[in-house]
Amino acid sequence: MDIRSLDGDDPATIALLLPGFQETMSLELPGDPPVSHALLARLLQRRHGADRIVLVAFDGDRPAGCTKLGLDLGDPNGPGHGSLWVFPSFRRRGAGTALVDAARAELRARGRDRLMVDAPHTPTAEAFAAVRGAELHGTNLRNRLFLRGPARAGLDGPADRVVPGHRLVHWSDRCPEELVDLYARAWGALDAPVNGQAEVRAPTAADVRAREAEAERAGHRQYVTAAVDTATGEVAGYATLFVRDSPMADAGETLVLADRRRQGLGTWIKAGLIARAAVENPHLALVQAWNDVRNDAVLALNRRLGFVADSSWSTYSVKS
Repeated sequence: MDIRSLDGDDPATIALLLPGFQETMSLELPGDPPVSHALLARLLQRRHGADRIVLVAFDGDRPAGCTKLGLDLGDPNGPGHGSLWVFPSFRRRGAGTALVDAARAELRARGRDRLMVDAPHTPTAEAFAAVRGAELHGTNLRNRLFLRGPARAGLDGPADRVVPGHRLVHWSDRCPEELVDLYARAWGALDAPVNGQAEVRAPTAADVRAREAEAERAGHRQYVTAAVDTATGEVAGYATLFVRDSPMADAGETLVLADRRRQGLGTWIKAGLIARAAVENPHLALVQAWNDVRNDAVLALNRRLGFVADSSWSTYSVKS
């Protein structure tokens, strides 16, 4: 296998890898819509505050698989965290091993001593990780909410259940100027690590704008709903959702400030967000959300809204 480094922000890279990703995900997640150009662009793009490595294994001139890693620029000694895929037609031919070895070498050259990779939680993945000396670091559930039928109707009640002392503010793509600093401050309270993305560190309005532009470049429309304190104007919580040229949207962050929890804000915010996006995008059929199995609060919130877990993916960690 020949390993090459490609630019994840180059449309030519997306076009090259899209057929293999479509074949792979139709096997791993057969109930999902086909992987779209926008989804793959979002997956491979360089994120705000992070560098990106995209390594592709070639069998002749055909891509056999790839790994993408995000490097937090604010943590020069931190891990490279991402995902690895071997396309079905090329499995059991050494592509996965070659990609892991290349990723470890790339990280060592950059002074980073740990590789973290997400993969479907299957016996095959566990066996591969064991052979490579990797340890299980954590597991995420993939939850889905179908937006047609009873589940869609079930959003209206929570969306209409006002939490006293707060109002909901909705926007798409660009946060209102009068709210952007307060929104950035709330975002700074987020402490959940995300695959391949930079840790949140005292974000500013400029960081908010950079993240908005990032989603737009990948062909995604970002929907946001925030709960605002009617007395102080403080953003008490928010949730994000990313819509693209697909029947499936991605849930992003859901955050309620620590001193505002247990009032129903999270359920109200997220129900209102998804209900609005469903009305404005008739092509949407489902929303997917990834949640750490240890995050009991968010898992319970999603169950209240009708999300159902259908698969799990695990993170494996190995020294580079």
